[in-house]
Amino acid sequence: MNLQTFKRLTDRIEGYEPEMVQMQIDLCSYPALSPDNGGDGEQEKALYLQGSMRRLGLTDIETLPAPDSRVSSGLRPNILVRLPGHQPDKTVWILTHMDVVPPGEPSHWASDPYRAEVRNGRIYGRGTEDNQQDLVASIFALRAFYELGVTPEYNLGLALVADEETSSRFGVRHLLDQVKPVFRKNDLIVVPDFGDAEGTAIEIAEKSLYWLRFRTTGRQCHGSRPDLGRNAFAAAAHLVVRLRELYDLFPLRNPLYEPQESTFEPTRRDANVPNVNTIPGDDVFYLDARVLPEYPLTRVLEAIRALADDIEQIHQVGIVIETVQSLPAPPPTPADTPVVAALREAVHRVYGLHAKPVGIGAGTVAALLRQEGYPVAVWSRQNETAHQINENCLISNMIGNAKVFAHLGLNPV
Repeated sequence: MNLQTFKRLTDRIEGYEPEMVQMQIDLCSYPALSPDNGGDGEQEKALYLQGSMRRLGLTDIETLPAPDSRVSSGLRPNILVRLPGHQPDKTVWILTHMDVVPPGEPSHWASDPYRAEVRNGRIYGRGTEDNQQDLVASIFALRAFYELGVTPEYNLGLALVADEETSSRFGVRHLLDQVKPVFRKNDLIVVPDFGDAEGTAIEIAEKSLYWLRFRTTGRQCHGSRPDLGRNAFAAAAHLVVRLRELYDLFPLRNPLYEPQESTFEPTRRDANVPNVNTIPGDDVFYLDARVLPEYPLTRVLEAIRALADDIEQIHQVGIVIETVQSLPAPPPTPADTPVVAALREAVHRVYGLHAKPVGIGAGTVAALLRQEGYPVAVWSRQNETAHQINENCLISNMIGNAKVFAHLGLNPV
């Protein structure tokens, strides 16, 4: 690799800091929530990004929107940006997502989650780390190549997708279903949507993702006459407690993953009755399970159904279990594949650290790509504040990660 050229790229990236911070602030003002999370999608955010990238000189922009009648625009946007390389038969892709999760209770935030604030070298706001930190970093890494007239070794491509936080049906899945393939099996695909504070974890494997919806049906009655009804909420709460037994039923540990065991956590709960003095006859809650690949999901469902059957007998209710999302763990990306080697070299060059392959429980879009046989690695240096109150990103991480992406473009293997 030409170290002088790399130095020119990194110096240019450092000079972009004010513009990168401003783009983060601008992006936060677009609450790009999926309709599944009560929002209107990513269209306004996508239009801002397209206009911004064109103003920065990035003109090779392709859009592949997915139709979705639930949003006002009727479309869920997906954006591809490319810069030709010396060897056009291969592309280094940086794949990020535009959608965010809801902020939770706004009063728990130190500032408005949709009005980003810069304090002590950090940018605070919903989406600043997940996934705007690396979305912005990838755009300005590409801009540095363009402005300096540096041709990457392979094509350098950005994929900015929709719908990552819910199902990816309108995002990566839509791209994979195109008649003309977006990705090639020899491409190097990096998804910067997981990482640690040092930047030493390169995710190559994920647990199975299993989201379930539980609807408990009893009989509604007056709060003073529980004998006339069947309390669906009480039965559901009993089931939530019983589901903790899954940790004992599926106890295997695998040191590749963090955490090492399968996890089974109740999350969302839908509202039932609006008043205090009515015993609910209907109650709905959800379970988020991340299961080690050693366990087939059919076996997990059998165990959950057996627990629900017990609760049905005890409380004389009905319990219907529905699958919200089921993604069995695909084969891991081999630890010696070129994309992993390229990332390890880039992280060492930029941060002076030795990164290692790991497995995780989170469901990233890398799992969908691995299912189709694409070698993909997930990496980022980040604060690990995604989905939390007062989400934030270190400006230094945003700058440093842009340098890593530039290294990948200049010296991918």
